[in-house]
Amino acid sequence: MKEVSIRFLSGILYVALVLCSLFTSREWYTVLIFCLAILTLYEFLKLINLKGIVPYILLTIPFYFIVYNILDDSLLVGLLILSILFNIFLCSDVILLNRILFFKSKRYLLIVFYLISGFVFLSLIPFINNKFEPIVVLGVFILAWTNDTFAYLIGKKIGKRKLNEKISPKKTIEGFIGGILGSLIGGLVLFNLTAIYSVTFWLLLGLLVSVLGTTGDLVQSKFKRLAGVKDSGNMMPGHGGVYDRLDSILFASPFIYLFITLINYVS
Repeated sequence: MKEVSIRFLSGILYVALVLCSLFTSREWYTVLIFCLAILTLYEFLKLINLKGIVPYILLTIPFYFIVYNILDDSLLVGLLILSILFNIFLCSDVILLNRILFFKSKRYLLIVFYLISGFVFLSLIPFINNKFEPIVVLGVFILAWTNDTFAYLIGKKIGKRKLNEKISPKKTIEGFIGGILGSLIGGLVLFNLTAIYSVTFWLLLGLLVSVLGTTGDLVQSKFKRLAGVKDSGNMMPGHGGVYDRLDSILFASPFIYLFITLINYVS
């Protein structure tokens, strides 16, 4: 009972921080994402056994350009393409080949194109229309939560077939399907509660968040297995580390940014 209470209170604190930053100003939202990025990078560096200040400098540079709104569009497009290609390769490397080639040999590629890029595009999602739209990124967080919740409940209730037993023994195919169902339901709810975007947009976004979020969770699970740890950290009592809470959104954010950009371009 005590563990459940700790999980609940730390979860409430996490949600409160996100909501306050989202509905205060774009500056506070950017500051929050940057702080979460620092904490996640700290945990990630321990996983890959890398020390030094260089990764933090690499993280600070793009956020400096974001804060002062001087991020060049061509550089952003290049980073987006490289990040998506890298994540696709990382996904196939983990799930299909059951390995991570970059885990030890090319760790800075992981830091730049997986972790830092993930936070960069997460910070930019509310600004795609050249105005601050917090409801969009809030929707992403809600869809990720509904995916995790439905996947856990349905997987625990009727889950029998393993999704990828070597990487994540507790994940089941039934839970994965349940997570997709939960995200689609979340998309319908968000459509009815918001005045922006169509029902098709929210359903596709829900599907994207669910599938890519689960993939991101598998990628992180593989990282932890290679590092020989259960959680990335203990900064969030009852939830593990910050990286444990953001792994799914972190992996999915470049794809989500591309999706929303294309929707706005064709509409």
